[in-house]
Amino acid sequence: MKKILSVAGAALLTALTAVFAFGQPAQAATGFSVSNGRLYDANGTEFVMRGVNHAHTWYPQQTSSFANIKALGANTVRVVLATGDRWTKNSAADVANVISLCKTNRLICVLEAHDTTGYGEDGAATTLAKATDYWLSIADVLKGQEKYVIVNIGNEPFGNQGYSAWTNDTSNAIKRLRAGGLTHTIMVDGPNWGQDWSFTMRDNAGTVFNADPQRNTVFSIHMYGVFDTAAEITDYLGRFRTAGLPIVVGEFGFNHSDGNPDEDTIMSYAQTNRIGYLGWSWSGNGGGVEYLDMTTGFNPAQLTSWGQRIFAGANGITATSREASVYAGSSPSPTTSPTTSPSPTTSPSPTTPPTTTPPPAGGCTATYTVTNSWQGGFQGDVKVTAGSAAITGWTVKWTFANGQTVSQAWNATLSNSGSAYTARNVDYNGRLGAGASTSFGFIGNGSVATPAVTCAAS
Repeated sequence: MKKILSVAGAALLTALTAVFAFGQPAQAATGFSVSNGRLYDANGTEFVMRGVNHAHTWYPQQTSSFANIKALGANTVRVVLATGDRWTKNSAADVANVISLCKTNRLICVLEAHDTTGYGEDGAATTLAKATDYWLSIADVLKGQEKYVIVNIGNEPFGNQGYSAWTNDTSNAIKRLRAGGLTHTIMVDGPNWGQDWSFTMRDNAGTVFNADPQRNTVFSIHMYGVFDTAAEITDYLGRFRTAGLPIVVGEFGFNHSDGNPDEDTIMSYAQTNRIGYLGWSWSGNGGGVEYLDMTTGFNPAQLTSWGQRIFAGANGITATSREASVYAGSSPSPTTSPTTSPSPTTSPSPTTPPTTTPPPAGGCTATYTVTNSWQGGFQGDVKVTAGSAAITGWTVKWTFANGQTVSQAWNATLSNSGSAYTARNVDYNGRLGAGASTSFGFIGNGSVATPAVTCAAS
């Protein structure tokens, strides 16, 4: 779970000029690579992370979360792992299974070692050197997965003490991973509980980037109370863009005990500038930050207000995420794990023709599309469009003809009476201006169905 920043307000950003010196990045032939401050997948296609953090190490039984995160549109999941120095070690077999779950669900896996959180201030935390030992100990399950896996060496290394060692320790960790044969893109977090209020990562990023013989390192900033104004967010991220160094927002929330982060600016600036973001976190928070859960009890049908914001709000995951091109042409299939459900994905074109109701004057229309299917299931998406006048709410109805059922839905409140289903807007997508649209989706069980849909406005 997220550690509370110990020095709130210590971060009055100054107008320091960051000077970065870095060489031309080398291209990795087998996996992700970095060039001119951008991340590219193994096909050479630019990849922008849109996803969430998942606390796998504390909730290893929640394997269905991978499919549920994908179903809401994410293209990346940052997976919490433990080295054994603080929490129970995730074995090589477990990590291999995590990677398999990511691939089955067409997600990019960012694997992070959490035991380093707050080193130097939290006495239970471990070093980046120890985290590096862990990655090298499981290197056999990482090698060959460069197309799908990014290695985040250590979560939030260094608290608010001893962080001057960040540059040297991070550089040495990268060199050791490379010497150990790992060619993956490497992600590194900033110090100061990840928020880098001291600008240690910002001002030394060029040095760390050049320490990587492959020039294949991405920097990750965590944005909580330190980043509570638009000026602070745009200045920090903008300096990396100007320097041509890759930056992602590896964690952020809509609120925090150390202040109120400006999530709207984080998401809008990231979208405008093609910067990846990964929200904290899917579910399972404790220690007073339970409000950072995106779902209640890992249930994707019970999104919290934070979950609704990051998935369905402006510049959110559902609207802005694009699947990694390395999955193009593949189709999701059920994993052999009995606790994992098949994962849908968004296809560039529907697999079956959409069905649309005639537009009532001043009302709404509904367009139903099957966007993906697999043995025993399918994904349905419904686009709701207001007519010639604004509406304040909508209700969509349909009836399945052959016993199909719905196991989960998002961006709508769904109910049914037998085979007859009713979907109603949720609080954030009911009001639509004239001609404006929104959408919701669901996972169907059974054969592919294309029922007629009706839309009523309120």
